[in-house]
Amino acid sequence: MQTPTVPRSRAPALRLRSGLPADAGAIGRIIHAAFTSIAKAHGFPPDFPDAASAIGLADQLLADRQVYAVVAECDGDIVGSNFLHEHGPVAGIGPITIDPLVQDRGVGQQLMADVLARVMATGRPGVRLVQAAYHARSLALYARLGFAIREPLAVLQGPPISARIPGLEVGAATVFDVDACDALCRAVHGHDRHGEVQGAVARGTARIVRRGGRITGYTTSIAFFGHTVGESNDDLKALIAASASFDGPGFIVPMRNGELFRWSLDHGLRVVQTMTLMSRGLYNTPVGAFLPSVIF
Repeated sequence: MQTPTVPRSRAPALRLRSGLPADAGAIGRIIHAAFTSIAKAHGFPPDFPDAASAIGLADQLLADRQVYAVVAECDGDIVGSNFLHEHGPVAGIGPITIDPLVQDRGVGQQLMADVLARVMATGRPGVRLVQAAYHARSLALYARLGFAIREPLAVLQGPPISARIPGLEVGAATVFDVDACDALCRAVHGHDRHGEVQGAVARGTARIVRRGGRITGYTTSIAFFGHTVGESNDDLKALIAASASFDGPGFIVPMRNGELFRWSLDHGLRVVQTMTLMSRGLYNTPVGAFLPSVIF
């Protein structure tokens, strides 16, 4: 995520308003330009290969009724945007992006203030985000806004593993599995991600893993925007090994889970970049295994 850290006194005169489906083109082009600019400045590959993929994401987010979107305009032109994912009791922020031509002028601070006010207004107990570890300015800004560092993360990419974990069966999730997935997420994290699981089932990307007929893990997708929960590392390994590809830059692994991290590397995956999971408000130390999404 890209966010400037300069004082508000240098901020241009902005108008903040709700994002609309018609804004997808302008927002997507800024998302692509902003991520490409900061990634190249630090010698990393951009998260979005072209403007079309970023526009597609913006179109999807703006059409989702469980995503709050805010855009910043200057002299009638969109210069930035931010998104708040409200699919469950804990909200997630991102992507927040600002046109490279107006970065370092306080736009990001105003966009962050807006979504944090939304979190308070909706009574959510907590909010989280994932930031690129190489972007020191955004790390400092989020820390000043009250976000605590929770997990160092690695984005992994590579060829599909195409293996099976003995004793575990992986299959497509259905609407009848959502309650069990929610219960598993609550057991591991203390809250569920019901809306995301429902959406993944509808899209056909959700997978579950069973041990002895009982659901012990699920994923919305082994991908940059997908999250995964399991009772054990074996549940996550089964879901990762059954995935035909890892969409986007890759999937995200908490590096403190040394067993899973080493297993992934031993199976031919490579580290693309490192990131940081941060939270403000409610945070329960996970009791089980998990993979966060780039949102949280």
